[in-house]
Amino acid sequence: MPKKRFLQTRPFLALGIVALVWAILPIVVKSLSRISFYEFQAPANLAASYARDLQTFWAARLHSKNELIAAGRDLARLNAAYELTIRGNESLRAEIARLERLLNLPARAGYRYEVARVVRRDFSAWWQQIVIRKGKNYGIPVGAPVVFTGGVVGRVREVYAYTAVVDLISSPNIRLAANFDGDNRPVSFQGGPSPSFAAPRGRVHYVPLDIQASEAAPKRLVTSGLGGVFPPGLPIGRVIRLSPGPDGLFNIGEVELDERLGALTEVAVIIPTSEE
Repeated sequence: MPKKRFLQTRPFLALGIVALVWAILPIVVKSLSRISFYEFQAPANLAASYARDLQTFWAARLHSKNELIAAGRDLARLNAAYELTIRGNESLRAEIARLERLLNLPARAGYRYEVARVVRRDFSAWWQQIVIRKGKNYGIPVGAPVVFTGGVVGRVREVYAYTAVVDLISSPNIRLAANFDGDNRPVSFQGGPSPSFAAPRGRVHYVPLDIQASEAAPKRLVTSGLGGVFPPGLPIGRVIRLSPGPDGLFNIGEVELDERLGALTEVAVIIPTSEE
């Protein structure tokens, strides 16, 4: 009987020994093991991502000629609209540069956008992150902000040889300075909590008492530019609820984030050109 009990406890004993050995290993060895394991499985993730792109390409080839002609016509309209927007932006940049020279103001920091495909999405109660298909091979730095057409996506947390891990703005690990659209007073934004199978949410703190927001009259929250990570004016979300904080000096509220965060296929990493 004791031998049978010993055989039943052998898996737990082995697990305890492995946990003890892992606990006493140096931090350098742990980091190298984690990075090596991640780099080992990265090619499989990249291959699956390229396979999905190839599947999408061949699926588009099955459409009829009329559908392709209609899609080409819509794409031409979009290209014309984007061309007008680009020319308008170029004229605005030239005017800003002229005013900076007249007033002897220092030039603003320049940025470049590195567009990357999303390889994998990891959503759970502990973290909300995505893996993108570019890393050190494209000069992606740790801490770089990530955006899409709807505003802020998150921030790069880890960079590997060919991939990078991005903490989504809905993650509790994300904190950034923000302000309300049209109001330059800074507030604090923090991601989460975002329950599974629900729209992403965030929290806003240190809101002045004279600012009010509700679901019927939400307030738009944007980045303030403080801290030098996120450029100012990037959309974060909509504040749909405000209530007095525990100290009674400020309001706290709930931020409704873009629902497309959970289905992104392509994002853009903002890289300061001064760092290059």
